[in-house]
Amino acid sequence: MTSPVYTAEARVTGGRADGHGRTADGQLAVDLRLPKELGGDREGTNPEQLFAVGYAGCFASVLDMLVRKQNLDTNVTIDSRVLLNRGEDGTFTLGVELDIELPAVPDAARLVGSAHELCPYSRAIRGNVDVTLIVNGARQ
Repeated sequence: MTSPVYTAEARVTGGRADGHGRTADGQLAVDLRLPKELGGDREGTNPEQLFAVGYAGCFASVLDMLVRKQNLDTNVTIDSRVLLNRGEDGTFTLGVELDIELPAVPDAARLVGSAHELCPYSRAIRGNVDVTLIVNGARQ
């Protein structure tokens, strides 16, 4: 195993229904709650929302790097959705949709494909989570 260049640290007490999460540096602190669709009745954040933000942020960084390597100047916008799916056996699985806007980039779909190969989040979930990429409105 390689040595890490960065380690994120967080502590969670409780769980998704009535927990609290906080990063070691104190920059992020969230109350964890069930979404209303799963019976939640209070305000808070759920793990799927946190994953959606983290994945989109990482993917956008990789994509931005690839765009700049081609000497293009554009903003990357990603709307991410993390789907919590219930299987026939009652267990849950995740799905992801990344809706990526790169209107001024020629061959945007190719760059998005390259970003999907390089992004650490994409690499971590490859083969375990269905990921749908939508580029400038077109499903890939």
